[in-house]
Amino acid sequence: MSILVNSQTRVLVQGITGSFGARHTRLSLEYGTQVVAGVTPGKGGQLFENKVPIFDTVAEAMKQTGATASAIFVPPPFAADAILEGVDAGLDLVVCITEGIPVADMIKVKRAIEGKRTRLIGPNCPGVVTPGEGEQSHGGCRIGIAPGYIHKKGNIGVVSRSGTLTYEAVWQLTCRGVGQSTCVGIGGDPVNGTSHLDVIKMFNDDLETRGMIMIGEIGGSAEEEAAEWIAKNCRKPVAGFIAGATAPPGRRMGHAGAIVSGGKGTAAAKIEAFKAAGIGVAATPSEMAETLLKMM
Repeated sequence: MSILVNSQTRVLVQGITGSFGARHTRLSLEYGTQVVAGVTPGKGGQLFENKVPIFDTVAEAMKQTGATASAIFVPPPFAADAILEGVDAGLDLVVCITEGIPVADMIKVKRAIEGKRTRLIGPNCPGVVTPGEGEQSHGGCRIGIAPGYIHKKGNIGVVSRSGTLTYEAVWQLTCRGVGQSTCVGIGGDPVNGTSHLDVIKMFNDDLETRGMIMIGEIGGSAEEEAAEWIAKNCRKPVAGFIAGATAPPGRRMGHAGAIVSGGKGTAAAKIEAFKAAGIGVAATPSEMAETLLKMM
């Protein structure tokens, strides 16, 4: 099993005709993902790579192709509207890769999606991968920008705020012959759609996910909230890593959400919360997979 996406997921790409969106659409198609439509206003009726139909709106693309999920590669000034278009059309899942969306725009999006059926991953995230079988990834699904070849089908769930650390954890597992059920990059912005806790709950309910790696960083309290829930409810082994232990207080480091203020959101506080919850803490990024495998 998996969470969020699988081989049956029918994906549309918003911004498919831009260079970045086009490149990653090709990679998703090569991975075996069912990319059934593209959306670029004003370019409806064209074909991408002579096989993927392009539509002017998400609603039209859904009606014609049965798409259930979207990948957004739309520039920052227009990305919030692209998210809301997917929500209004009733997509099950919207994965927003775009970096640099204004926080004010995302606050409006967050309010607008409350109570709606659509789940948002991101923005500013690497996306979601459910690995398939074999080199051609039959039965897999890749939405976003994660390198497909590093993944291997298996039973470990990965959730992370950092794209590169997601890839690092996945590659460590794969090199040890250990596969993943689904890998979710939730993004590092302060206002996003899906939290660590949301994903941890899904992994906990997934019968075939037998262990998890949770990667966090300084800023906010999402990791502590997830740790508190894990301590009370999760019976699967969880290993964790917190990035930013050497970051100076008050300075933004990397992601927009990675800022420590008022003594909250420090690496030390998050690591202590992990330890108190029974989460195995990796001292360095190179030890993430090994930490989990020792627990298992």
